[in-house]
Amino acid sequence: MRSHKSRISMVFALALAFGLVGCASGGGGSSRPAGSSMTRIVRAELAELPEMNAFQAIERLRPRWLQSRAGDAVQLYVDGSRRGNVGDLQAIRVIEIEQMEYMSASDATTRYGTGHAGGAILVSSRRSR
Repeated sequence: MRSHKSRISMVFALALAFGLVGCASGGGGSSRPAGSSMTRIVRAELAELPEMNAFQAIERLRPRWLQSRAGDAVQLYVDGSRRGNVGDLQAIRVIEIEQMEYMSASDATTRYGTGHAGGAILVSSRRSR
């Protein structure tokens, strides 16, 4: 009986230890700067990539934004004006950007109308702020 209680205690202690390690390493905190998220890249993140263009920065930081959805390309908006698709991001230097945001197809369609089945990337330049 004593051996059985000892094993139960050992299993419980190991489970507790693994749980605590998981909480500590899984982290409540994020390594992203304030204001950054899965759908937003902020200036602080871009500051680490000064020699890149917007396409390269997204490719490095949020590659899923560039994936075609439903066979449609992601549309590009710069300071509220439509500028084409993700290929046009190559002409925008990171040092000119304040933030970039990804909009899902449904959000982009609601905001801008049809033709956004691939979603949209919104770029806010430093000049627009």
